Amino acid sequence: MLWIIAIILLGLWAVGLAFKVAGALIHLLLVIAVIVVLFKLFTGRRSV
Repeated sequence: MLWIIAIILLGLWAVGLAFKVAGALIHLLLVIAVIVVLFKLFTGRRSV
């Protein structure tokens, strides 16, 4: 689920960059996507 959200946010960021819309909002979406990916990597299933 988090991967889907991250991919959607990265896609929106890329579209916004391509068409130069929404200014700072686009960079905020990128930061949120990176945080989601990092969160998923660090809290993923661990074999103990």
